[in-house]
Amino acid sequence: MDRRNFIKTAGVGVCGTVMGGCSSAASRSQMDVLSEHKIAGVRTVSVGLYYPRLVGKNSTKNVHGRGGKRNVYVITTDKGALGWGHSQKNPVNTKQAIEGMIGRPVSEFIDPARGILTPQVNFADIALHDLAGVILDKPVYEMLGFSGKLANPCYSGMIYFDDLEPPEAPSGIDKVMANCQYDYDLGYRQLKVKIGRGNKWMPKEQGLKRDIRITKLIARSFPDCRVLVDGNNGFSAEQFLRFMDGIENVKLFWIEEPFQESRKDLELLKAYLNNNCPDTLIAEGEAGFDRDFLMDLAKDGLVDVFLPDICGYGFSNWRKLMPQLIDRAIPTSPHTWGNALKSNYTAHLAAGMGNVLTIEGVTCSSADVDLSGYELADGLLTCPDGPGFGMQLLNL
Repeated sequence: MDRRNFIKTAGVGVCGTVMGGCSSAASRSQMDVLSEHKIAGVRTVSVGLYYPRLVGKNSTKNVHGRGGKRNVYVITTDKGALGWGHSQKNPVNTKQAIEGMIGRPVSEFIDPARGILTPQVNFADIALHDLAGVILDKPVYEMLGFSGKLANPCYSGMIYFDDLEPPEAPSGIDKVMANCQYDYDLGYRQLKVKIGRGNKWMPKEQGLKRDIRITKLIARSFPDCRVLVDGNNGFSAEQFLRFMDGIENVKLFWIEEPFQESRKDLELLKAYLNNNCPDTLIAEGEAGFDRDFLMDLAKDGLVDVFLPDICGYGFSNWRKLMPQLIDRAIPTSPHTWGNALKSNYTAHLAAGMGNVLTIEGVTCSSADVDLSGYELADGLLTCPDGPGFGMQLLNL
């Protein structure tokens, strides 16, 4: 039985038993329902996720390309349920972990109220959340408590150094502006601009001037958009403050990873912001996430937004971390670069737990995944209300 038919059949069955006065998913615990499903198979499937254009360099990495194939895990049960999702880092032998899952109840591996129950199945964290949602006929955000909003701000994370491509005949600034217009027309109202051309790809002074010019031009050309900048640690503190002086009256929503984080340099930056643009936020934590160090920096007001990757850090780990961040009034925006799946997982985290300031949008098309349930309009990304993460694998 495929996923769609399982959902349809399960939905009818639950209604029927409720009307007949028998036990149902509504009157039994979620764990009891999951325990009735035993894992029958775990396999990998390759899905294509393609960007609408070539994505160029950032301050440290070469051309990012056009997207491509990505392996995902597909989990099926003896009752015909199917869940799937992006793989995550696993500290143990994945093959051995998969063998240990076969024939065991789903309830041994995930609690809808908490997330995965053992690090042995980290690799299938996303897939198990999807599977639990399908079995329970609930979107993931409901399993997380639905304390946020269905529609959340979402920025385009795809404004790279496209002015430098192709190397033999660079397109120039007009290409960057065309890409901004494309993303605006898609529905984005926040644009994250990659900066740091002088770190590797242009002479330092020339690169700095180009960064400044492009940032100012985007802010002027899209006055109803928030502008974010991301240096990918490609500046020194002194160089970055020169960038800030250069953009003059541009009001940045946030500054992401301008330089390798250090207390001394962040103190310098925060003092500059307090004096010149106190509403601009500092976002850190994508690269080399050290929770305790960032917590200390945030406590001292030097980091405003937490950025660990939604899959690299772990979906269940995010579920554990978020209440601590909420208690300390530290907003988040999990890193999602790579593909639209990660943006959509973050949309559920935002709807389920709140405290996601904005979602990193990675626009993709796919012949293998139905992404149509997620709507981007007027700067907001809205979750579908289908079971699990609400994305159907096609052509299985």
